[in-house]
Amino acid sequence: MAARPPRALRHVPRRRAAPEPRGALRLRLLGDVHWLELRGPTACEVLTDAERRAVLARLGPDPLRRRPDVGAFVARVLRSRAPIGTMLMDQAVVAGVGNVYRAEVLVRQRLDPFRAGRDHGTATLERLWDDLVVLLRAGVRAGRIVTTLPDDRERPSGRPRRVDSHYVYGRAGLPCRVCGTAVLDALVAARRLFWCPVCQA
Repeated sequence: MAARPPRALRHVPRRRAAPEPRGALRLRLLGDVHWLELRGPTACEVLTDAERRAVLARLGPDPLRRRPDVGAFVARVLRSRAPIGTMLMDQAVVAGVGNVYRAEVLVRQRLDPFRAGRDHGTATLERLWDDLVVLLRAGVRAGRIVTTLPDDRERPSGRPRRVDSHYVYGRAGLPCRVCGTAVLDALVAARRLFWCPVCQA
């Protein structure tokens, strides 16, 4: 009978071959065991520590931080004539909000994406911020973006299916999950924005 290897050796992970690159792959890092792929960002650079600090200094408050500065977010939005749908994509206004979260938080808060930032009240912007915190933290925990509430899904129980995950994102021409009106889309801040013309009027 062959001797079993020592416990430490039995649990050493073996490297699996990384799959063939596909899609909008911007960066691939290969280690001894794992690999990491970065997809989709419009800019991807390797930075020095000083350059990294300079980039972080330009970012707006981050909803995933333990004590984010909601006041800085509200102040930046209230000073601007830019549409709220554009501002949510500006990393100097709020860090980490991508295209999916932009569309979904605006419909959840029933905000017109084309209304100027300064035309919103402080309380409205604080509710928007609070919802961003909830959505982004849930996304990190789940490892996927699900923004719908169970009652608004075709299948309200069990793990949400991909088709049930969003209210408006990727649903142009399909009925709004709340009012049934066809979801619209347009290019805003260089990305496709989805919205309901009734719920967000």
